[in-house]
Amino acid sequence: HRDQERDNMRPSRGLRLAVLLLLFSASVLLPAARAQEETEEEEEFSYLLDAENGPVHWGDIKEEWSACGKGNMQSPIDLASPRVSLVRGLGYLNHSYVPANATIVNRGHDIMVKFEGDAGSVSIAGTPYFLRQLHWHSPTEHSINGRRYDMELHMFHESAQGKAAVIGVFYEVGAHDAFLHK
Repeated sequence: HRDQERDNMRPSRGLRLAVLLLLFSASVLLPAARAQEETEEEEEFSYLLDAENGPVHWGDIKEEWSACGKGNMQSPIDLASPRVSLVRGLGYLNHSYVPANATIVNRGHDIMVKFEGDAGSVSIAGTPYFLRQLHWHSPTEHSINGRRYDMELHMFHESAQGKAAVIGVFYEVGAHDAFLHK
């Protein structure tokens, strides 16, 4: 009699399978939906100069982006020699990066690595700026003397006071390397 009662209290195999499938589906579909949400808004603009939603048109896409159509020294910026000067008083860029857990996100217009916790910092004029995220643009967002590069890395840092420091690195596709293509 007790064995029959215990069997009646156990969930059927079909029910257990349905619950497992539901949990598995939720674990797969919810992160995918969240990633889609993150990329949908980002696809509203492009870094391609000749695109309908490119930099020239950013100020017209959304009302809250109207400032993008009015400024002269905002993204994308051409770092032209006459406007660039060396600030010797800043000294060397001292950095102390450390391994940290991170999440990779495809935001549509770039790939971002967002750090979870302390990933280290750079020190600029004695102020530490903590590495928060990295993202890559292809083609580059900015240019130097009118030249755009194949890809650009932005290393976004933030101070304890909420001030931003971004380090940019340009990439250029090089010649075929036999060793790397083995």
